[in-house]
Amino acid sequence: MDKTAFKNRIGTLKPCTIAGEKSYSAYIPQPLPPEPPLNMEELYPLLDKASTALGRLDGISLILPDASLFLYMYIRKEAVLSSQIEGTQSSLSDLLLFEAEEAPGAPIDDVKEVSCYVSAMDYGMERLKTFPMSLRLIREIHEKLMSNARGGNKMPGEFRTSQNWIGGSSPDKAKFVPPPPEELLNCLSSFEKFLHDENVKLPALIKAALAHVQFETIHPFLDGNGRLGRLLITFILYNEGLLKEPLLYLSLYFKANREAYYDHLQDVRETGNWEGWITFFLTGVIETANQATQTAQAMMKLFQEDRLKIEESNKSTAAVMSIHAFLQHQPVTTTTRIKDTCKISLPTVLRSLSTLESLDIVQEITGKERNKVFTYDGYLNILNKGTEPLEY
Repeated sequence: MDKTAFKNRIGTLKPCTIAGEKSYSAYIPQPLPPEPPLNMEELYPLLDKASTALGRLDGISLILPDASLFLYMYIRKEAVLSSQIEGTQSSLSDLLLFEAEEAPGAPIDDVKEVSCYVSAMDYGMERLKTFPMSLRLIREIHEKLMSNARGGNKMPGEFRTSQNWIGGSSPDKAKFVPPPPEELLNCLSSFEKFLHDENVKLPALIKAALAHVQFETIHPFLDGNGRLGRLLITFILYNEGLLKEPLLYLSLYFKANREAYYDHLQDVRETGNWEGWITFFLTGVIETANQATQTAQAMMKLFQEDRLKIEESNKSTAAVMSIHAFLQHQPVTTTTRIKDTCKISLPTVLRSLSTLESLDIVQEITGKERNKVFTYDGYLNILNKGTEPLEY
């Protein structure tokens, strides 16, 4: 399709002023779906590959010995990655230390922000079982997301009533200015209608791709739009029945390709080239689904190999096996937590951990005599791929 045909897809610019003085233009997007309609012919080959990769990922949840274990850790990895894109320096180990009630290495506000992302994700998935994808639900999820010291003064759970912007010190110097507050509810009403409209016959992956950009363009909250926009992708795929478990998260792909990601968002706004964005998005789905499948397979392989290593060492006891199983759920933990959860005496816990250390399965990371913290290193190494904090 000739790009000049995209002009009807481009939003309008509304002249605005700051305090009646400096002027700027705010962008109001066209409602979804795009008009003229998407050229699905050029998207179908990638869409087929993406659907196959997603099906493979969804299928792996059926063969995992404990799918909830993979989901539990994968959600935390996504929380770290999505928050890193917004500038936090928290690592996965920091989050797990925080959840184990130990001091993380990153600033505590960073880690709390990541922890709120996990809460928002869990809340959204649970609500979707009985409640439709809607503006009300989006506001509820936002409230959970922003329940921390940094987000408390950013109107958690409420759509903004003032102008926001992206890049630059003020709207007249910004890279992009979303709709002004007086246009916000019209934009959001059209957005909600698109999410619900049964007459829109689009594959779920295409729908999620369109919704993500539209949400980022509307930018309805004072803060947290990026994180919530990324969550929205998974919520839509789950809600549309494409995923039985919320296993697909694109933050690692967006983090690795962040310049291209922002360029595509802006290209849609300036030229109406939705096909270019969807091609980028579907490529990310393929890569991310394949990586998640490989991660799940690597986890299963590690657990089986380590279990065999314990059994063949002549040091296998019920306590050692019990602690190895517990570490699969809590790869960063303390002796007290193991004692309380596994119902094993502290001397037995310490002996068993010493056995696991001698087999190079766990490592003590504090060097202290008391209040020791142990990590399941092989497992953390698998999970930590791609979660190194961004450098700005």
